[in-house]
Amino acid sequence: MTSHASLPNIVITGFMGVGKSAVGREVARRLGRTFIDMDEAIERQTGTRIADIFAQQGEAVFRALEKELLRELSMQRELVIATGGGALIPPENRALAARTSIVICLHAGVDTILERLADDDTRPLLAGNHRRETIQQLLAQRAAAYAEIPYQIDTTGRTVDQVAQEVIQMAQTGIPHLRLPVTIPQGGRYDILVGAGLLSHAPALMAQRGLDGPVAIVSDTHVAAHWGPPLRDAFTRAGVQARLITLPPGEAHKTLDTIRQLYDAFLTMGLDRSGVVVALGGGVIGDMAGFAAATYLRGVRLVQIPTSLLAMVDASVGGKTGVDLPQGKNLVGAFKQPELVIVDPDTLATLPAEEFRNGLAEVIKHGIIADPDLFAQLEGSGPESLESLIARALRVKIQIVQRDPFEQGERAYLNLGHTFAHAIERVSQYTIPHGQAVALGLIAAARLAQNQHLCAAQVPQRVEQVVERLGLPTTLPASYEPQALLEAMGTDKKRHQGRLRFVLPRAIGRVALYDDIPREEVLAALATLLCK
Repeated sequence: MTSHASLPNIVITGFMGVGKSAVGREVARRLGRTFIDMDEAIERQTGTRIADIFAQQGEAVFRALEKELLRELSMQRELVIATGGGALIPPENRALAARTSIVICLHAGVDTILERLADDDTRPLLAGNHRRETIQQLLAQRAAAYAEIPYQIDTTGRTVDQVAQEVIQMAQTGIPHLRLPVTIPQGGRYDILVGAGLLSHAPALMAQRGLDGPVAIVSDTHVAAHWGPPLRDAFTRAGVQARLITLPPGEAHKTLDTIRQLYDAFLTMGLDRSGVVVALGGGVIGDMAGFAAATYLRGVRLVQIPTSLLAMVDASVGGKTGVDLPQGKNLVGAFKQPELVIVDPDTLATLPAEEFRNGLAEVIKHGIIADPDLFAQLEGSGPESLESLIARALRVKIQIVQRDPFEQGERAYLNLGHTFAHAIERVSQYTIPHGQAVALGLIAAARLAQNQHLCAAQVPQRVEQVVERLGLPTTLPASYEPQALLEAMGTDKKRHQGRLRFVLPRAIGRVALYDDIPREEVLAALATLLCK
């Protein structure tokens, strides 16, 4: 059992009236820790009641004070912190708290909240005579944010002592991380967990979700050299049969012949449908292990543990798996949703700097598609933490794949830059990495959009500037022929009724799909990529 002294901070959050302060004080008393009520701390710092800050300076000022206090507290240890109900609604605040603390969200029914707040007139958000309706609206608005808190407790009908004991039990066995839930067709769902150090906890995290059968860990020789044995040994210590299967690295090996090798390895170890395939690696490993899991025995369970930034923010999420044919990328594949995705930023420590930059291309893409604030952060000093960057990029993809799980419409937006990128990869015979090709594709797409009068001139300028700022290429060697690149697009699987489809930016944060772009316009956009 973990000693109380070794526990990280405990952050208790949730809606007003769920018992955060009362529970937090009791937890702190039992653990002999310092208790911080963030609302009370802000009132002491400012000498002003919360209600007066709202009334005189506005909610934005109060939220800024919350964020700064949360940042200060995250640098301390051995605290029990009760937040205000809205403190962790901003995504960057959730990521900040989740880096250093066990974050627990308390809940209660609307009737319980109304009863507990009946004599409380200090709540500025509940001013007026329609408290029930206001509470219901606020709960609906905050539901997605609260759902990202990894540990949840319903306090309805329970005493402070009972809830405090459960909080302590969670803190003793928990690890700081962020939870991003994903809903999938037929009412299913899985979690993406983001947090430093999660790799060693993979067996426990999987067991909590009923994934306790034999494990086939699929990796490549580069990744396995660093992370394969520690993960295998973690399963062994947990009493789980695990075999590490290593494949050659690189896109050139993403073929049906390699998949056949995986089938042979699964059969040799006796993997049956009670087992789990764990993909430990970058996007190529995720694609191959996922496709093998989708087709072996008509489907076995899959867990993705991405170890590259590109795979963390893109390839490991959404269920698309596949392999290449000589005619093009990912022409054979299947949709295979994972049971769990474990994102441990610590694994990026062994990732070459070039590969990290390649992953940033997908982060840029997600900013262009639907998160202008993320894009602006990349233009400036960057997000506050690696976890925050990963989580923000993931949220863009999660929201899109939930609305369009089988790429019938909006999910095609995630192909921004990829029609160009796949052609560049193919003509280069895959000597240009995917991330670099995507960066070039983003520039080409933005220039094509400007030439079609679909976006302002500043859009391609901003895209090129951020690509260059993050150390990614903005040009191709002059030896590349625009016509050859256009012909390479001919086998792109994103064609629609024989016509190429392009996702083009209308603005940073807004894109649209087009399949009526004249060939000469595409050639012109490709020509702009060539070194002069």
